[in-house]
Amino acid sequence: MNIFSRMFKARDKPQDSLGGSQYSFFFGRTTSGRPVNERTAMQMTAVYSCVRILSEAVAGLPLHLYRYTEGGSKEKALDHPLYRLLHDEPNPEMTSFNFRETMMGHLLLYGNAYAQIIRNARGEVVGLYPLMPNKMTVDRDGAGHLYYLYTRGSDDSPVDTENGQVYLPPEQVLHIPGLGYDGIVGYSPLAMAKNAVGLAIATEEYGAKFFANGAAPGGVLEHPGTIKDPQRVKDSWNAAYQGSGNAHRIAVLEEGMKYQPIGISPEQAQFLETRKFQINEIARIYRVPPHMVGDLEKSSFSNIEQQSLEFVKYTLDPWICRWEQSLKRRLFTEEEKREYFINFNVDGLLRGDYQSRMNGYAVARQNGWMSTNDIRELENLDRIPAEEGGDLYLVNGSMTKLADAGAFANKKETEGQTSE
Repeated sequence: MNIFSRMFKARDKPQDSLGGSQYSFFFGRTTSGRPVNERTAMQMTAVYSCVRILSEAVAGLPLHLYRYTEGGSKEKALDHPLYRLLHDEPNPEMTSFNFRETMMGHLLLYGNAYAQIIRNARGEVVGLYPLMPNKMTVDRDGAGHLYYLYTRGSDDSPVDTENGQVYLPPEQVLHIPGLGYDGIVGYSPLAMAKNAVGLAIATEEYGAKFFANGAAPGGVLEHPGTIKDPQRVKDSWNAAYQGSGNAHRIAVLEEGMKYQPIGISPEQAQFLETRKFQINEIARIYRVPPHMVGDLEKSSFSNIEQQSLEFVKYTLDPWICRWEQSLKRRLFTEEEKREYFINFNVDGLLRGDYQSRMNGYAVARQNGWMSTNDIRELENLDRIPAEEGGDLYLVNGSMTKLADAGAFANKKETEGQTSE
């Protein structure tokens, strides 16, 4: 039995693997002693804030399906079956916002997002259902072709008790991977930075226990003699003085007993500084500006707008690019890829203040590359009828080509000479 015990123990021990499509970097215990997984990490306020900010930002962006027109411009493909699926309702149980929020949360916690693609008899996509990343395995067959194995459980379908592994070919899986070593399977940001998250959890627990202990460090009770029942004395002391509800109570010590604190203060342990640094550390993992998770120390009215623009450019854009290319690659046929494309509209996040927008519109209007209706659409206002000039493109009449500069003056001079 000892041989079998050692064998099973060695087999069941998680092993980190950084190569191939079998990549896995396990959550688990950290150097700080705190276990880190997708659920314990979400109990950390900084992690929850970062995941919520990015998930809601991607989920709230307008998502449209466009087609290229003959003139080289674009128009919304409202008649395409995928438009309603992506814009409104990927499946009968979820809205587009809920679907994208869930998938983005999987990406941020696990490094991968999976959804099963349901097609009808004509091959058209009729549904997208999220799949749990921790139940998915990506591997290759003997010919080198990718395939997906999903482990079903009773929690996946309450009405279907048949459990086991389900084989899914690539055309039936929408897979959005994060950063990874092989470009196929991404690795979890939390798993790779679990020591940083573990330290943040440990400092938070330390603070909670500190205040649960009456905001006083631990100590020992010294007695000049021998105590017959030390456990009773300990229990009596804790019942009377331990806990934040018993803080600042006056202790009465008998028989020459003395209380000697042995802990260190939170200031000496740099408790607050450590907590603050770990919050910034987690924000750094997700590239979220500190002011968006509540740290306004280095933010001001002069730079917070620029930080918000950088958030869109350097944080959201890479995620959006992953989404757009993965959706196009898996949901479109080869013919449709040449005609259609998917776009997340981030213009609303890049809008400046009212004065800046009006100045920009004025320049665009005066230089002829925006009409009144173009501007009104961006400001969510009703269009002006075309017969009333809403679609006119105007230019400043005082502007002329450089080659024609002075032509009017030369013409006047010539006419003067002729008259003489």
